[in-house]
Amino acid sequence: MSEVVTKALLRFISVPGQAGKAALITLDNGLDYKKPNTFGPEGLASLSEAFDAAVAESPAFIAVTGKPYIFSVGADITGIPQVTSRDQALEIGRLGHAVFAKFKNSAVPTFAFVNGAAMGGGLELSLHCHYRAISTGAAALALPECFLGLVPGWGGTQLLPNLIGPANAAKVIIENPLSQNRMLKPADALELGIADTLFEPADFLERSLGWAASVVAGTTTVERAEIDRGPAWSAVIGFAKKMLDEKLHGAAPAPYRALELMELARTASFEDGTAAEDEALADMIFSPELRAGLYSFDLVQRRAKRPAGAPDPDDGRDVNKVGVVGAGLMASQLALLFANRLEVPVVLTDLDQERVDKGVAYVNAEIDKLVAKKKMLPGKAAKLRGLVSGSVTKEAFADADLVIEAVFENLAVKKQVFAEVEAVVSESCVLATNTSSLSITEMAADLKHPERVVGLHFFNPVAAMPLLEIVRAEKTDEETLATAFGVGKSLRKSCVLVADRPAFVVNRLLTRFLGEILGAVEEGTDFAVADRAVDSLGMPMRPLTLVGLVGPAVALHVAETLHGAFPDRFKVSEKLGSLVAAGLTGFHTADGALDPRVVEIYGPREGGPTGEELKERALTAVAEEIRLMLEEGVVADAKDIDLCMILGAGWPFHLGGITPYLRSVGKL
Repeated sequence: MSEVVTKALLRFISVPGQAGKAALITLDNGLDYKKPNTFGPEGLASLSEAFDAAVAESPAFIAVTGKPYIFSVGADITGIPQVTSRDQALEIGRLGHAVFAKFKNSAVPTFAFVNGAAMGGGLELSLHCHYRAISTGAAALALPECFLGLVPGWGGTQLLPNLIGPANAAKVIIENPLSQNRMLKPADALELGIADTLFEPADFLERSLGWAASVVAGTTTVERAEIDRGPAWSAVIGFAKKMLDEKLHGAAPAPYRALELMELARTASFEDGTAAEDEALADMIFSPELRAGLYSFDLVQRRAKRPAGAPDPDDGRDVNKVGVVGAGLMASQLALLFANRLEVPVVLTDLDQERVDKGVAYVNAEIDKLVAKKKMLPGKAAKLRGLVSGSVTKEAFADADLVIEAVFENLAVKKQVFAEVEAVVSESCVLATNTSSLSITEMAADLKHPERVVGLHFFNPVAAMPLLEIVRAEKTDEETLATAFGVGKSLRKSCVLVADRPAFVVNRLLTRFLGEILGAVEEGTDFAVADRAVDSLGMPMRPLTLVGLVGPAVALHVAETLHGAFPDRFKVSEKLGSLVAAGLTGFHTADGALDPRVVEIYGPREGGPTGEELKERALTAVAEEIRLMLEEGVVADAKDIDLCMILGAGWPFHLGGITPYLRSVGKL
């Protein structure tokens, strides 16, 4: 694939109050914002030439900015498969460093006017500039390399900790990428010290030019925090490594390598530090983790945006009001999400006023937290509070376009809820269920209009988890399905179309997997051995901790549902039932220790499979379930199972999808 060249377009601008002209370099690949600016060899050469041409004219300052909505998203990763030798990889690293260093070492003041998305090498270019203005409209700011199986390789590991300190740098370089590739918002960048100032998008360039002129003239002073480069720096790195060990158990090399480079940044010269980045890049560019990460990235960036088998979301109905049946934790989370993303009225209902009030109060409290954390403006918060209301009668849904139920996982209860809702809503209202395992076809069977029922299976916590399994029941029609996908897109979820089969994708596979772990514990395997059996995969959460997060009662219910459908493969754990009957909420106490009451229920530890045997058993079981799911047509393709597990279960990016991994170990 040939490089889509991002050209560096140079022009000179007169700035009011500024003696001499300013040089402005605009990065532009000639395409719209959907095809962001990237850096390949030709793009870097263009930037180098533009910088040299700017310096030759002795400008008052040099600034670099991007095309509309996009600064730069860094290296062109589509070219990685074309890198065939270590020397070639080293050359790519050295070229980027050489070009970017011109901005750092310049005698002429340099500014980055980050007008839009800046990721990877794009953000690293801005870090090389002496000063940074960022637009409040910049949609994404990040160093996501560890997410893919790389490290920031064009100065990020050296510049960022020296700018904002090692603790904050570790958050940007390691913690955020490993948290579903979390992005920084412009306000976050300002608070951390990455941005020197923020300006609104409408007049961003003009304000940035004026600000830069005032900095050069000395009328504006940019203050930077003093960074402690003493022993505390190494202590932060050591703590970060301990956190990594708890999260990844050594399974993914990239974040560990990034920490080593950040430690080097404390004492090494910039030249030595960036040379170490070059070596790291050359080592990692041929790693299986990077190849797996690129596969995962392609799924998340491309397939998730064009769901297989889904109708055009534009063919769906408009949703101008949403009803939520239930006012518990899940229902309240859903209410906040719908209000926040759709900005339409949302009404919660429940059995009595006390429950309704509690649900609305939860929504308001969460809004207050977002304002306190500066993640929501007070004006929007006030608007959302006005949009969310509660009622003890379903008559409140009379003018709703979508009603979603989030009540107890009991088929009879859900059928009754839908019958009551259908009696009051219009014939065009879509009825959705957030069930995690029950048959939606059965749920809709007694309704006058079963064709308007669809599954919207959200994951907990609702705001954070990116996956939405959209379930097509036997009679769900195209317009209802299109409406569901339109809503999912507006909610900024990655949607996957799944068939109405027990527990759908993620819960079915997790239940099969957890069934093996819990079965081994019942057979006598030590709790810690069972819990750590799959540590080598680097899963985000150990199995017994996951049971605690999901809740033993929910885990038991899903297991019972799947046992009813597939009794040969899904067993109902008797001891888990005892755990639920005893009112325990997990295997561990609040401080992470094994709960003595669990030991009492399960009895002494003897016999049972070893950790390695259990890992083998669990992977074999999951592989078998995936084969059967594909035969049943639960999803259109194995890639959709991979996507669901990455986004809904935290399957590690560095392993690629679950199906390629299972093939690589001979299970599929």
